[in-house]
Amino acid sequence: MNSLLSDHLKEKGETMSSKFDQNPVAAGDLRAFLIEKPETVLIDLLPPEHFVSRHVPGAQNACVFHVSFLDDLAAIVSDKRLPIVVYGSSVRSRDAAVALEKMDRANFEQVSFLKGGVEAWHGAGYDLEGEAPYQQDLQTMVNLTDGQYTVDCEASELEWAGRNPNCRHIGTVDIARGEIEIKGSVITGAIEIDMNTIHNINLEGDELQPVLEAHLRSDDFFFTKMFPKAVLSIRQVKRIEPCWLTGPNHHVKAELSLRGVSVDLEFDATVALIEGDSFVLEAHFDIDRTRWNVIYGSTRFFEYLGMHKVFDLISLQLRLVAGH
Repeated sequence: MNSLLSDHLKEKGETMSSKFDQNPVAAGDLRAFLIEKPETVLIDLLPPEHFVSRHVPGAQNACVFHVSFLDDLAAIVSDKRLPIVVYGSSVRSRDAAVALEKMDRANFEQVSFLKGGVEAWHGAGYDLEGEAPYQQDLQTMVNLTDGQYTVDCEASELEWAGRNPNCRHIGTVDIARGEIEIKGSVITGAIEIDMNTIHNINLEGDELQPVLEAHLRSDDFFFTKMFPKAVLSIRQVKRIEPCWLTGPNHHVKAELSLRGVSVDLEFDATVALIEGDSFVLEAHFDIDRTRWNVIYGSTRFFEYLGMHKVFDLISLQLRLVAGH
């Protein structure tokens, strides 16, 4: 058997764990634990802004999501032999489990964890400290506000990648304007794309860059003299439940009008809230250019192409930023 495959099969199914996994402290027992061992250090593992908002009294902050977590911890706990109790958000969140693994590998000796995290502490009736101790936002689900949104064209991006047997070309095209409407968690709208702004990135500084860009604007490809604009009409965007913030959480039904041809599209997108009342919609998907009569270099339409073959699929990466 191939050694790489053999190693993979040995590791398959194994999960990371630590020797501290069996050291839970219930919310009702934490106070007694701290009295019994007054040298114990209580560590809040959540981001600093969450710690400022709400935390267990007496806790100090070392965010497990920071790459400097162990260094931050060392600045608080100089002696790895000291007893430590860490806590995260809730029983659903793996923040404490990840911290236990890291601290085990870093040779800390006495580490326990508050079972159920700050949520369990508050749920047991104990007070929290902070600027907004009883305001809770788990920041795991998407909840959009109904209304009209305008696309921020400077912050939004549309990237493309095209390929042939010898190489891949990547680039951008500008979003000219766009409007989005949210009503009852259903998103509709339209995005206008300026096809004359097709720009290549990977040949930057090469004499072939303007040649490629001119070819893409020509009648061989997108014929921008005749069809300067493309329009992505968003017919319907529906939530995918559960609507996690970091995974594909909406299904998009749209129509792309390009080179005088309109074709239906469907793809999944990740929608997330950003600063203020704005949101971002991110999606990446492939389109078959020949459906819009962009047939140059396609062996489905031409024979004896030689060096002029171009693969039919174009990869698109769309990032729309929209706000009130």
